[in-house]
Amino acid sequence: MSELKHIAIIMDGNGRWATKQKKSRSFGHYYGSENVREIALSALELGVNTLTLYAFSTENWKRPQEEIDYLMNLPAIFFKKFLKELNEKGIRITTIGDLSKIPEKTRKVMNDAVEKTQNNTKLTLNFALNYGSRDEITRAVNKVIQSGETNITEETFESYLDTHGLDDVDLLIRTGGDRRISNYLLWQLAYAELMFLDMPWPEFTKDEFLKCVHEFHSKDRRFGGLNND
Repeated sequence: MSELKHIAIIMDGNGRWATKQKKSRSFGHYYGSENVREIALSALELGVNTLTLYAFSTENWKRPQEEIDYLMNLPAIFFKKFLKELNEKGIRITTIGDLSKIPEKTRKVMNDAVEKTQNNTKLTLNFALNYGSRDEITRAVNKVIQSGETNITEETFESYLDTHGLDDVDLLIRTGGDRRISNYLLWQLAYAELMFLDMPWPEFTKDEFLKCVHEFHSKDRRFGGLNND
């Protein structure tokens, strides 16, 4: 059975789901944030080490300002409601992405959640915020240049990425119907299993999550080699 340490999710379809119900896109994002708790707790039960969620990409700044403002306020809403529970269950909050470019209020909320949960060890709930993989790799290259290192191995380069210290992604799940990676964890997805679902994120239940995990465990992951049969 394939070992599952790190799951990454592209939580797509919130806005379209809300529009179909004649609700605002913000309603979809709020409902989607509620679903984060359920899936995080499910990952915790499964013994997964890390769950990385694509919360806001470097390309999302192209969206209407009203929607951006709501998305920047959503972490405060989410953590006010769920941080205590997540902390008590031993979940550690971390972030990847360039937080220097998000509003100070949002940055403070995220940093506060990270600080309060930093000693937890049960599950790392990792939020990709103002994250783009090309941006991450570019920033890593600049860090390497600034360091003066010249003999760069894969391991050395990986230490400069936002995800240093985390396992590579084993399973990527994307909801919402699109079949693309959208500039997400390009380095870390090198050998990940990819699953694309038509259902929007608000409809992605614990049962659907478990189906994805079950399918993952049925895979024969050879990493370019051969199995032992």
